[in-house]
Amino acid sequence: MRKRIAVIDREKCKPDKCDKPCIRFCPRVRTGDETVFEKSGKVYIAEELCVGCGICVKKCPKNAITIINLEHELDEPIHQYGKNAFRLYGLPIPEKGKVVGLLGANGIGKTTALQILSGNLKPTLGKFDLKNGAEWDDIIGRFKGSTLMKYLKDLRDGKIKAVYKPQQVDKIPHAIKGKVTDVIKDERGIFTELAKKLEIDSILSRNVSELSGGELQRVAIAAALCKEADFYYFDEPSSFLDVRHRIIVARAIREIAQTKSIIVVEHDLATLDILADAIHLVFGHAGVYGVISAPYHSLRGINAYLDGFIKEENIRFRQEALDFKAGSQIFKGNYSVVEYPEFIKKFKDSEFSLKVDSGSLMAGEIVGVFGANALGKTTFAKILAGEIKPDNTDFKEAVRIAYKPQYLKSDFVGSVNELLSQSVKNYLSQEFKMEILRPLELEGLLENCVASLSGGELQRVAIAICLGQSVDFYLLDEPSA
Repeated sequence: MRKRIAVIDREKCKPDKCDKPCIRFCPRVRTGDETVFEKSGKVYIAEELCVGCGICVKKCPKNAITIINLEHELDEPIHQYGKNAFRLYGLPIPEKGKVVGLLGANGIGKTTALQILSGNLKPTLGKFDLKNGAEWDDIIGRFKGSTLMKYLKDLRDGKIKAVYKPQQVDKIPHAIKGKVTDVIKDERGIFTELAKKLEIDSILSRNVSELSGGELQRVAIAAALCKEADFYYFDEPSSFLDVRHRIIVARAIREIAQTKSIIVVEHDLATLDILADAIHLVFGHAGVYGVISAPYHSLRGINAYLDGFIKEENIRFRQEALDFKAGSQIFKGNYSVVEYPEFIKKFKDSEFSLKVDSGSLMAGEIVGVFGANALGKTTFAKILAGEIKPDNTDFKEAVRIAYKPQYLKSDFVGSVNELLSQSVKNYLSQEFKMEILRPLELEGLLENCVASLSGGELQRVAIAICLGQSVDFYLLDEPSA
């Protein structure tokens, strides 16, 4: 049983560029043990020797080391990406005729679990030196006597087929070229009906590269549902979708669940409540380890997630409960920051047009723009930000505006630290650190390359850049996507 986990971020750890304080200051090393050592240009920590003092964590100049002292005992991990790397404990259990949800924070193994169950990743059973995964007999033997034993055996023997809908649908245009109709294989004979349900029948002749995030998501879901399989795995099917389309997608997935087994990774609690019959909670420490709980009824699982406590397993995975409180009073600013006239915007080669009534935005207010996708919310935001011009007026706001776009780019060459220092004037100030960096939990990402960030990490960096500007008006397009 492991009581301590040590993880080293290889992207941050550069032993050739520091004097290795993790080795020099380790008390066990000073007594003669090889608790922290260097091999082949990389630093490693022997978890079985580590006492969890945390000195190496504090001394590391790149914040590359994480030491976790576990409060509860765990079996050997199902999968580990390498020595001193992320590991996953447990797997969710697919159930025929049901939708099973996975609920938990980013970076704790939900996608890894789906990759294993779909056959795209062969687990190592914690033996991090196995590049091609453990032997199938060992993997199956780990789950002896359980439902997963038969599933994994059938997966090995090719007796079952699994379909996986990936998380990052915005990367689909880079991997697939052609029209929508070219990328969907209708193996179940349901495409025509499904296209109408998901409201993609009007975009079938368009190129994949021309689709919006919401359209890409619905096309990806349609492509998965049209394939003939026994098990379907959906990784964040509601991202990029508005409320109405989330409900439409949830109903389409539930429909196929009557005769199939489905597992869904989902962050939106309302969507998950509609979708799931049962929920596995996934908890741990982002980038370090993840634990998959036993399955619970969807309502019980959601409440346990909000509480941060699994009563049945006596495990507290969050110190504070998530509480949603309504404001006690409505704040009304006494002067306008932005005033805009009535304007119209039309686009060439498109029937779409946006008409906006005149209005103003008051100081101190947080104003939400709410509506379905493709109705002009982003166009409205871009006009206010000065990125595009309306057709009938020379409207140009005199105030300073910071704008976070809907679609984010990760093509910056360099680290998060370098991007922030170039983008935010007061980046080194204590105010920026306490009010933006720390609440957005970005301190641990500063040495990471921007190109390697996950969607959620990139979103937080973009929000930090926007809020770090000294302006009169902040405009954030889908900051929770």
